[in-house]
Amino acid sequence: MNDAVLIVDGLVEAPLSLKFADFAAMPDSVQVADVSRFASGKAGDAVTLESILALARPLPEANHLTLHANRDDFHVSVPLADIRAVGLLVYRLADAPLDVKKGGPFRLVLKDFTACKTSELDDCANVKFLDRIELSQRKGRDTRPLTAEEHAALHAKEHA
Repeated sequence: MNDAVLIVDGLVEAPLSLKFADFAAMPDSVQVADVSRFASGKAGDAVTLESILALARPLPEANHLTLHANRDDFHVSVPLADIRAVGLLVYRLADAPLDVKKGGPFRLVLKDFTACKTSELDDCANVKFLDRIELSQRKGRDTRPLTAEEHAALHAKEHA
């Protein structure tokens, strides 16, 4: 049994605490089978970020979304308008909760993204070990690498 929880909070009408069963129970219309067709090298089934936001109901002043992965202290903050239609929340692989070895229990991947450091929605915005989505009026915490050296070190650590 998977008791991992994804928190959705900040500037929302309805803060959420979602578990595997909550995602699995979401309607077929928001389920996305096999994210590898959108994100090469990623695997699993997802729900759309838009469907999660529909449940949380962001307040009108919310214009940024911050993805928090406390397991590895990685945080990405992007404009809400840019990510809401392209975000997919991976929660399942082969009918079981997404394993930590695959970036679980929850992982956000983007349908369309650019190479790291080329836009707000870059490859580094694909966040593994996701445990919280925070909506805010301003850019939140963002620990993505700023230099080429930091970027290389991050990806070397991921592949070690």
